[in-house]
Amino acid sequence: MSVRRYYTWLMRLALPLALARLYWRSLRTPAYRARIGERLAWSSAPAPRAEIWIHAVSVGEVQAAAPLVRHLLARIPTRRILVTTTTPTGADRVRELFGDCVAQHYLPFDLPSIVGRFLTQAQPQCLIVMETEIWPNLLAACAERGIPAVLANARLSAQSARGYARLPQLTRTTLAHFTAIAAQTAADAERFIALGAAPARVTVMGNLKFEQIPPADAQRRAAVVRESWGGAARPVWVAASTHEDEEAQLLAVHQQLRTQLPNALLVLVPRHPERFERVAALITRQNLTSARRSAQVKNPSKFPFEPWELIPAETAVFLGDSMGELPLLLAAGDVAFIGGSLVRVGGHNPLEAAAVGVPVIIGPHTFNFAAITEWLIDAGAAVQIADTEALEKQLQQWLMNAALRAEIGEHGRRMVEENRGALVRLVELLDAVTARCAAANLMI
Repeated sequence: MSVRRYYTWLMRLALPLALARLYWRSLRTPAYRARIGERLAWSSAPAPRAEIWIHAVSVGEVQAAAPLVRHLLARIPTRRILVTTTTPTGADRVRELFGDCVAQHYLPFDLPSIVGRFLTQAQPQCLIVMETEIWPNLLAACAERGIPAVLANARLSAQSARGYARLPQLTRTTLAHFTAIAAQTAADAERFIALGAAPARVTVMGNLKFEQIPPADAQRRAAVVRESWGGAARPVWVAASTHEDEEAQLLAVHQQLRTQLPNALLVLVPRHPERFERVAALITRQNLTSARRSAQVKNPSKFPFEPWELIPAETAVFLGDSMGELPLLLAAGDVAFIGGSLVRVGGHNPLEAAAVGVPVIIGPHTFNFAAITEWLIDAGAAVQIADTEALEKQLQQWLMNAALRAEIGEHGRRMVEENRGALVRLVELLDAVTARCAAANLMI
């Protein structure tokens, strides 16, 4: 029996557990309970027909895919594009960014029968997988149907590579189904090749996240937000995409910071919406006065949300418990701390803050974005701290020196601008792939 057959049997055994996990998560986030049929390809609303299928797990991958989707729509506005996600927050972000211009569906579970039904429904001519989604049965089914698959903006940390290396035959066979792998960095490319990807199919393309250009009205909108927080004279730091066991440390840092800067405001933005209520309760237990963005949002179904209400000067913490507004919150702040880096999550994308000229502080755990973190530090746009004591000192230094903040923020903005170009290279690669796969009869 082949290794993939063993994998398939394990996936069959795990399916009830996967469904149970969705139900458990839905107790806090009801959206996980909706549209279950899509994940089984048994929906009363089957996957829509699509020329191009893009898979992006959640919000971060959707953000990375956004420049590519915009390019594809601009090139041929009538093109049918399907974007699949795994999480409801990812699905919501697709709708916020593109509305009805693209179709959105949940990714089916990786079993041959389910994947087969999905492909029969959607009949894609090309699959573009964002970052590090490597599903053996899905990729094998695409290969059997002659559907070219490209792993775009591909990243693979050393930790993840060690995990895949434990199943060398399955990993090597699965990677062989990718027509091309567009890696973010040379280190990522080397790891894919070490796992068995054909060197001729692996190319270093850069990072699509450098392609994210702030909206033309970003500064105007950020100024409105900042006025609602008390204006430019008030020190504001944004803790973005924070995790369990991290918020308590950040709140303690903020309490200490306020002994030196009594009017300092912490804008706290948890990574996962199902944790919003728990974080709000944590803030209350810490005896910190707070305001919540959700209390200001009159119509959560409409994005972007307006208006921004003035918060009292004594407010110590502003909880950013809304979806899709993090870039705006970052642009309105003085300093950004990137969450998931004080705990062993591996950090999140710091480029959103750098792109809007905000100095970046990153904790010790950055293996998910190691290369980008190193680039920002080398460019003088970010500082990596070892612990909360160092974080408090760095915040105090930057929040008390506007000229220094402006200089560091400009380093970041310039670094992002100079590294753009991944989108052009990726589009050229996709055109070459579809030209080689003449059976697809598709020019991207």
